[in-house]
Amino acid sequence: MTIRTVAVLGLGKVGTLVGTLLKRAGFETIGLDLAPPPGLPFNTEVLDLTDASALTKKLPTVDAVISCLPFSLNMKVSSIAHQVGVHYFDLTEDVGTTKHIIELSATAQKAMVPQCGLAPGIIGILGSSLAREFDGPLRSIEMRVGALPQHPRGLLGYAFNWSPEGVVNEYIKECEIIRAGKKTVIPPLEDCEALVINGVQLEAFTTSGGLGTMCDTYEGQVKSLDYKSIRYPGHCSLMRFFLFELHLDQDPDQAVKILANAKPPVLEDVVYLHAAAEGTHAGRMLRREFVRAYRPLEIEGKLWTAISWTTAASAVSVIEMVSSGALPNKGFVKQEDIPLDLFLATKSGSLYTDPAAIF
Repeated sequence: MTIRTVAVLGLGKVGTLVGTLLKRAGFETIGLDLAPPPGLPFNTEVLDLTDASALTKKLPTVDAVISCLPFSLNMKVSSIAHQVGVHYFDLTEDVGTTKHIIELSATAQKAMVPQCGLAPGIIGILGSSLAREFDGPLRSIEMRVGALPQHPRGLLGYAFNWSPEGVVNEYIKECEIIRAGKKTVIPPLEDCEALVINGVQLEAFTTSGGLGTMCDTYEGQVKSLDYKSIRYPGHCSLMRFFLFELHLDQDPDQAVKILANAKPPVLEDVVYLHAAAEGTHAGRMLRREFVRAYRPLEIEGKLWTAISWTTAASAVSVIEMVSSGALPNKGFVKQEDIPLDLFLATKSGSLYTDPAAIF
């Protein structure tokens, strides 16, 4: 293993499970947080993660760091990881943060792998895997992800099981897509479409950041490529009103405060993954799809929400692959370059094929 010790920054639900899965996969794990929860199955230390000098002193004692912090802190963390020379991983969907990390990667001596969650993350691995099944021109790659309550209530039909800051950020930032073979940007909360998975009526609409670096990778290779978030019907129009007609897009902190108070997290959730690609194979136009609904799952004697384990398992799988040599251990690593079969063969990635996890 090229990675033996991993620091997990931020011990919320996802960070706690990331640490648990890292230890389960054989890594020496240390969790860092200003107030670590008691009773975790790995070592923890108290650390102010907004203190750059404290991080600069701590990170050289480990081989790798994974940030499970709000996206707004990841530019600082990635810069320190690059400075001290440790492998860097995160769950960010923020486009600006990723561009910063790509710039750092040009001189990095270790792997820098942002976007290791759901979207970007495994959805890009799935989309690119489907695209590789065609031997002729690609027409489209579509990626849709939703983390929702199983039993929605109210007009929004939503619960903030994922970071409210991250959700608001992806609702207000421009969205990169490919149209007519060219990379472009379009507004968020647009192009709403109907979607049905396992008989459940859903909608999907544009949000920022879910494609990661795929527009750069596939520009000129596919006519159409986009990412949309999945929600229950009616959510998109209500969020357009809330953010843009009430101008709360100009005050995201206030938007986060209102939404997090109105729609707290739930224990019974569901994660939808819907990836599709169309193109020609052996002279015929075909469509290939990967569609799954994931439920909460018991791991190491504890039941974890679907959003927690699907996000954490995706991130830890990538760390396993860098450590084993299945992925490069230096420079920037794109999610779309990760082979799906090797991802699912890791100890953490295999959770995605566990029958107990799938609706």
